[in-house]
Amino acid sequence: MQLSSTAFSDGTAIPSRYTCDGEDISPPLSWKDSPTGTRSFVLLCDDHDAPGGTWHHWAAYDIPANLTSPVPGAAQRIERLAFKQAVNDFQNIGYGGPCPPPEHGLHHYNFRLLALSVDRLAVGKKPSCLDVAREARKHVLTEATVVGVYER
Repeated sequence: MQLSSTAFSDGTAIPSRYTCDGEDISPPLSWKDSPTGTRSFVLLCDDHDAPGGTWHHWAAYDIPANLTSPVPGAAQRIERLAFKQAVNDFQNIGYGGPCPPPEHGLHHYNFRLLALSVDRLAVGKKPSCLDVAREARKHVLTEATVVGVYER
């Protein structure tokens, strides 16, 4: 399975439009070659370079198996989505873009797509990103990652 973005290539800078310094909208992501038996997807975005440990920016889950690319900014259209979103570490539902402390150096944002063997995750009404990631791990068929970097 492959995950990519038209906004940045693996290992390159995330444009400010998709960060707290810009519009803070989710970047365009697309995927292909999901394995046979995929019944849903989970999208995660984490920053392992955060000063206090991993910072969870986004968890989109119960993404239908036939979807291969949510539109850019989809995370901000909660009422019109074909999937659900968790509470991020900013304490908001949906996507919270890169926003590292000024002069803290380069941060790596891991966008991960998990192909799952189940249609729905059993995570309750307002799960955290970590709750979604933990539950998804029980059902992973395969995973793909694209990493973007950002610093302020």
